[in-house]
Amino acid sequence: MTKARVLVIGAGVNGLTTALCLCQKGYQVTIVAEKFAPHIVSVVAGALWEWPPAIKRVLQDQRSLERSQQWSVVSYKKFFELVADEQTGVFIRPANFYFRYHVKDHPWEWQKVTEIRRNVQGFRHDPALISEHGINSQLGFLDAYQYLAPMVDTDSYMSWLLHQVQAAGCRVLTQRIDGNLRAQEQQLKQQFGVDVIVNCSGLGARELAADDVYPLRGALIRVKNDGSCMPPITESHSVAQETDDERAMVFIIPRGKHMLLLGGLTEPDEWSTAITLHNYPPLRDMLQKCIEFLPILKQACIDEEEPVRVGLRPLRRENVRLEVEAGTQIIHNYGHGGAGVTFSWGCAQAVVEQMDIVLSQKEKSHGP
Repeated sequence: MTKARVLVIGAGVNGLTTALCLCQKGYQVTIVAEKFAPHIVSVVAGALWEWPPAIKRVLQDQRSLERSQQWSVVSYKKFFELVADEQTGVFIRPANFYFRYHVKDHPWEWQKVTEIRRNVQGFRHDPALISEHGINSQLGFLDAYQYLAPMVDTDSYMSWLLHQVQAAGCRVLTQRIDGNLRAQEQQLKQQFGVDVIVNCSGLGARELAADDVYPLRGALIRVKNDGSCMPPITESHSVAQETDDERAMVFIIPRGKHMLLLGGLTEPDEWSTAITLHNYPPLRDMLQKCIEFLPILKQACIDEEEPVRVGLRPLRRENVRLEVEAGTQIIHNYGHGGAGVTFSWGCAQAVVEQMDIVLSQKEKSHGP
């Protein structure tokens, strides 16, 4: 029997990964998106795999947390498979996390450490990591841990993903879809010749799903990591957010073989991407914060061709929406915020599982 035909809306990391997994399960897939890489937020992402929640207050209900962790485990294992293919741009490297308190003294953080230890490779909890990596001793860091984490060169990875979906037989169309999906479900099914719609539209879900998705603006400063200006940095370094002030974050992530990303800018409800080191002081403050944290960065040379990348993470106050919309053959998969890469393979697998629910409901509605 021929599998159902599916329309996937959106070509970010979750849209393409979902489309690929559906193709691999035998579904006939059409991908429709207004923009493709490099003109999407997935290319801007720091793309460091992290155990959720990366920020304590982001995931508050237990069900959301459990689902996010399940998705993350699926993705973690998949990235360890993909690292064997250089074309993917996936690297497995040590990721270090630093704290101004002893993790054991904080039950929530210690619970997270316990979960991480069970689900990752190369875990090490050791305050000696602070001095080993040359972290500024004047900043009061007391504890640290490390594990092996996927770090994805999104330029290579998004190109690889698009090639994979095309090679798998997906039809790829550049087109903007406007309006509420539920209201035009039958029209879209007829227009694209599909049975099911999967909404991976990110911020577009504000209109397509009439949902309160909002941007969390992020920016990454790109510096050379080829040994020409400073010794190459081959591990990531992150300062845990200890307050509600997102500006307190610091992260330093090697990108591919010759680039380093400096980050820490997370600004809710900011829609403009027209910010630079010259016109936006918070970016310069972010750079200084990274240098203060890791003094070797004083030697860093900023990439002349593309010094800064800015993107809008699609965040949702109720966390990721991954479900079948009641009374429809529409599956939603959006609102991943800054965890798009971390969740991508797990969410794609979950969508494939939801397909069975949608199709069985469709058969019941049509009767024998």
